[in-house]
Amino acid sequence: MATLGVNIDHIATLRQARREDEPSPLEAAKIVEKAGAHGITVHLREDRRHIQDADVIALRKKVKTRLNLEMAATEEMIRFALKVKPDQVTLVPEKRQELTTEGGLNLRVAPERFEKAIDRLQGNGIPVSLFINPDSQMIKLSAWFGATFIEIHTGEYCLAFRKKGSAAGELEAVSAGAKLAKEIGLRVHGGHGLTYENVIPIAAIPEMEDLNIGHNLIARASMVGLERAVKDMLALLQKAKQGRKK
Repeated sequence: MATLGVNIDHIATLRQARREDEPSPLEAAKIVEKAGAHGITVHLREDRRHIQDADVIALRKKVKTRLNLEMAATEEMIRFALKVKPDQVTLVPEKRQELTTEGGLNLRVAPERFEKAIDRLQGNGIPVSLFINPDSQMIKLSAWFGATFIEIHTGEYCLAFRKKGSAAGELEAVSAGAKLAKEIGLRVHGGHGLTYENVIPIAAIPEMEDLNIGHNLIARASMVGLERAVKDMLALLQKAKQGRKK
């Protein structure tokens, strides 16, 4: 079964809307772990629009599963990660004006920046994942740079699923990318745009080890509660696991 990492950024989004103390990402992480999730993901953005430095520091002290820090490959963020020591860093593209991450990293642009970031982080015991599109060249470059993981951007699959009701081509691209990555020694995660309606086909990909899910799960939690929202998602991942065996 693919494991579940829950992105709790939007707990902080709600808090920052009023610059109050609640809701607390730390309390959210406790509930998420109690419900059975396998990890906590946060994105410390350069504009600090939701998660703050203090949140990551507090989470590092209390998270019992796995703390995955998403961040840009900048000097500021690398130094922060080396100080905090998350269980994993995921390097992601970042633009100030975007609502959310719009696509995978382009590793062809300033490749030395990614190589140096990976070397520094992994040299200090922090495994690195690269958030990329399911593109063969990006996957091969990820291995060449020495990353431990890739996280395949599932956004195009999710968009096709929502707009067309069928996303066979995009699903095949994710599946083929995951297979290639595994063959050349990378471990495979996936995320972006995944929902209760579209997650099973992605979770059923044999090479897919972990899924990071945030907005849709937190949106559901606002209606049914966070613990139930996590358990409902875990049930779908278990269903996907059973489907793999058939």
